[in-house]
Amino acid sequence: MEVEVKLRLPDSNFHQKLSTILSPFHTTTLIQENIFFDTTISKLSSNFAALRLRFYNLDSYCILSLKAKPIMSDGISRVEEQEEPVDPRIGRMCVAEPSQLLGLLESSKIIQRVRREYGVEESEGLVCLGGFRNVRQVFDWKGLKLELDETIYDFGTSYEIECESKEPEKDKRLIEGLLKDNGIEFSYSEANKFAVFRSGKLP
Repeated sequence: MEVEVKLRLPDSNFHQKLSTILSPFHTTTLIQENIFFDTTISKLSSNFAALRLRFYNLDSYCILSLKAKPIMSDGISRVEEQEEPVDPRIGRMCVAEPSQLLGLLESSKIIQRVRREYGVEESEGLVCLGGFRNVRQVFDWKGLKLELDETIYDFGTSYEIECESKEPEKDKRLIEGLLKDNGIEFSYSEANKFAVFRSGKLP
């Protein structure tokens, strides 16, 4: 189970202000490309699951993930998550020919789970749903790994600060204090990025 604090920033100005405030704690910046897959009759999304390939920093590496049963409440996200590394070249082949994904990654435990739990057969294959890009700045702040996101959809750009946490309520108060003390407006995220992508509009 992945548990994260997710707070939404209203615009690029607050995103830039927070980036400047946290700059002494910056550790890395990741350029992410997120591509999603499902069957033609939405066997995954209809069961609140998302199958994703994420490419990092111009295909330096690639991660296959399956997220299921997301719950979002008061700025805290809980979701079942399984991840595996994939050769970026194989990942790009899957994007180019999504109907071949089940065969190309047949040894993957995630793909085996997709077949078993969601009844996805190789004969029906998968289709590519498209996706979005994300620029993620990572900061090591007060023992927390803060992730400041600029997410670029075809229909607009959104801004969030996230933090994976074992004590989400405590860490949420700490992050809220950082934002309030510096005059940064925020709200609780009400939907994950995949849900925003599928809705076709910014929250």
